[in-house]
Amino acid sequence: MSNLKTISPERAAELMRSGAVLVDIREADEHARGRIPGAHHHALSRVDQSTPIRNGDDVLIFHCRSGARTKGNAPRLAAAAPKCETYILEGGLDAWKKAGLPVTLDRSQPIDIMRQVQIAAGSLVLLGVVLGALVTPGFYALSGFVGAGLLFAGASGFCGMARLLAVMPWNRRAHA
Repeated sequence: MSNLKTISPERAAELMRSGAVLVDIREADEHARGRIPGAHHHALSRVDQSTPIRNGDDVLIFHCRSGARTKGNAPRLAAAAPKCETYILEGGLDAWKKAGLPVTLDRSQPIDIMRQVQIAAGSLVLLGVVLGALVTPGFYALSGFVGAGLLFAGASGFCGMARLLAVMPWNRRAHA
């Protein structure tokens, strides 16, 4: 089946009670911080169409945080689960929480890498602007450098700041 249908969190929970398998396609750092109990983790970055995601399961329900990543990769996910009835959890983990369904949170885990990048980049841009206005205009270059890095990351898919943050001591637990 190449076209994944979307289903509500309530319907997904119903199917899970009947044996369906929920597959969390978020990265390890995201999954470590918060997850749906009983969901199996299989990061999208590890999805390979030559190897099935799960053998022996009849029904798979894929989810990410908001549903956008899952919808955007629906053909790839369907191809990696060719013998399964497959669905997308509409609205992802956010909708699951909003529906009042159970979520396991581990606040001892760091926030996901992309949020860390957003916080770090935003802080550096703000710092560059403030120092440029108060100290010397040369500090505006910091904001420009960060902006150029974000532009490169968006265009190429490689984010040096994310790679750097991933090896920081507070992030090592999520990847262990």
